[in-house]
Amino acid sequence: MMELLELILVLATVVGVADGNTILVKDNVGQTIPIRLACIKAPEATGQPYRLAATQRLKQLLPPQTPVVIRSTEELKNDRMAGEVFVDNRSVNLLLVESGNAVVDRETLQNCYESKTQFLIAEANAKNKRLGLWQQSKVKSNSR
Repeated sequence: MMELLELILVLATVVGVADGNTILVKDNVGQTIPIRLACIKAPEATGQPYRLAATQRLKQLLPPQTPVVIRSTEELKNDRMAGEVFVDNRSVNLLLVESGNAVVDRETLQNCYESKTQFLIAEANAKNKRLGLWQQSKVKSNSR
């Protein structure tokens, strides 16, 4: 069982992008593991242009062989892990929210306690600028 404040950092290399919420990485012992991006939600419904956009954005940010640092936030079922993924000290999770390719997941946001405020500010800015999935009126936004 992981302690709440225990900081677990995993050094890894990107193998590929599964979808807008999940990447595949190879850890330092050569094991390939799926990482669910913590504290955010990207569109998952197939056929949605926004789902494709989120996946494409993630592929741009994380091409194969990119070295990443993952701050593990929780262990999921089936030996999967959720975490905040960093490239060059920038949170990829946060970049997806900033570009409107993902929204903040309010249910798991407490797992990203260090960057909680940044996530909420990034989402508000993307919403105000109508970036990415905020272009549609169905997302909980104040449509006139």
